[in-house]
Amino acid sequence: MSDRFTDKTVLVTGAGSGIGREMARQFLAEGARVFAADLNPDGVPDGAVGVLVDVTDPESVQAAVARAVAESGRLDVICNNAGASSTSDPVNCTIEDWDRTFAVNARGVFLGTKYALPTMLAQGSGAIVNTASAAGLVGLKDRAAYCASKGAVISFTKAVAVQYAGTGVRANCICPGTVDSPWVARLLSNADDPASARADLVSRQPMGRLGTPTEVAAAALYLASEDAAFITGTELVIDGGLVAG
Repeated sequence: MSDRFTDKTVLVTGAGSGIGREMARQFLAEGARVFAADLNPDGVPDGAVGVLVDVTDPESVQAAVARAVAESGRLDVICNNAGASSTSDPVNCTIEDWDRTFAVNARGVFLGTKYALPTMLAQGSGAIVNTASAAGLVGLKDRAAYCASKGAVISFTKAVAVQYAGTGVRANCICPGTVDSPWVARLLSNADDPASARADLVSRQPMGRLGTPTEVAAAALYLASEDAAFITGTELVIDGGLVAG
């Protein structure tokens, strides 16, 4: 196992399950001190410092970042990973659902970045990894709010990268496709025929399978590491060829 993150401090949001939990686990395995933030911090992996956070609340996010910095003296990586789904078309999407989707997916990324940046800029180094989605690159039926919110994450990431290029702080995002995660399981559970809905999802994948949290987390760790020292402002797509097709 690599030790790319020995003596590094990492904050991951949405770390109580799925992709975020796997990010936290992999960072721990590579030597990092991990602050795993979630609305349900009881689900974070052993060895991580569980932090209760609501990524839509500025005070909550600021407190999570401040705790990581206070207890470690630095912040090397933030993975703004917490996300929310939305399944409706533009006509039937409620104002409340639109606002909630943007509050978690876009505002949450903004707040994590906003409060992490002062420490990273002061220390002259840092990596910001935001979880966008392949849905932020293409249009999907019945995903209007979700697609729009994830597209916002991609554009925001590029703006941050350009703003701070040359300071030692990098910003990138990952764009997962359909991943075999608790989030997708919950989505499928609402279908009339979950088994058929899952088979339909798989049939649309060029590689004939869904992605895994392990594969997505590995991409995030790459962007957070010194292996990606000359990479900023990019979106790394992990979708088994879905967008390319």
